[in-house]
Amino acid sequence: MHFTKAAATGLAVLVGLASAHPGHDVAQEAAERREFLANAKRTDLSHCAEKLRARGIEAKNIARRKAQVEEARRKRNIKKRDIGDVLAKSHNKTSLGYTPNTDSATLFAGINSCILSPEVTQGPYYVAGEYVRENLIEDQEGVELLVDYQVIDVDTCDPVPNVYLEAWACNATGVYGGVIAGGNGNTADASNIHNTWLRGIQPTDEDGVARFQTIFPGHYTGRTAHIHIMVHTNATLQPNQTLGHDNYASHIGQAYFDQDLITAVEQTAPYNTNRQPLTTNAQDFLLAQGSAGAVDPVMEYTLLGDSVEDGLFAWLSFGIDTSVSNKINPAVYLGEEGGVANPNPGFGGPGGPGGPPGGWTPPPGWTPPPGFPLEENEEVEA
Repeated sequence: MHFTKAAATGLAVLVGLASAHPGHDVAQEAAERREFLANAKRTDLSHCAEKLRARGIEAKNIARRKAQVEEARRKRNIKKRDIGDVLAKSHNKTSLGYTPNTDSATLFAGINSCILSPEVTQGPYYVAGEYVRENLIEDQEGVELLVDYQVIDVDTCDPVPNVYLEAWACNATGVYGGVIAGGNGNTADASNIHNTWLRGIQPTDEDGVARFQTIFPGHYTGRTAHIHIMVHTNATLQPNQTLGHDNYASHIGQAYFDQDLITAVEQTAPYNTNRQPLTTNAQDFLLAQGSAGAVDPVMEYTLLGDSVEDGLFAWLSFGIDTSVSNKINPAVYLGEEGGVANPNPGFGGPGGPGGPPGGWTPPPGWTPPPGFPLEENEEVEA
């Protein structure tokens, strides 16, 4: 568990009309995702599995992920458990049938059926000018999460090296750093626009892999725990170790977690101080829409120790269409003096109603999450 000396404080969250992503038009996001899935020639990586195995990429994934877990345990003085005790709990959508006796060759071989969509919008609270760095935690408390992302070309089934993968998420109590807007924590705290925690960028190596050290994300009204990921295929590293403000997003998506894992994390501090209504995976309509067919955006994971408090290692391989690149219109520009709000933000900025989009058909068994939708300007404490 990653803790700092800072005491947890209560937050008042002003939730807009059905604001599943606080402060942005989630209906637009869902509509664009739906259009992409309806027209994409590929929506999963199932066709790449044999090619990746034949090219030795699967074997390298196994060795790399195993080494990362062993090194993480060594650094944290966590005794490596017998392989029979290693928790290989995968999300329940996987077909590999992991058990507590699963060996590392199976545990670390997964290539999830996930394709990042070439949307023209960038999701909530995107900040341009974030730093290229591996450790995103700063002063944030929560369950430490080591992440191994692998980018695969959906057409060639080859890893995609030398691109930049950007990740951002809310903190343990459901607040995004770097922006000020209704529905995102204490709007009276003007300093939040300068915060850079839980945001960062990493280049992919020759195996298409980018790694991050962060914390497990919390939840906010209407959404389950998730991490935003974006791939920049034509970006240039600037002298200040950012990609600058004039950059393009090639692909955008969200990574999710097993519900049992979310439940375990939510029982620990400071997650258990978050008073926003908890939305489960089954209640999250964006996850339901993004998991259609063979699409599988849930991360595989293993515990570093005997409980979630000891930290987690999670991994996800996903496909992108390298021919796509779209201009980004961020909510905030981060510079040397801190964050500056974009006066004309795109989809990534504050404002806009949320909720299940018109024309969206809920999957069988879907029920609205607690507290969703809310009446406009209803206040929820976190």
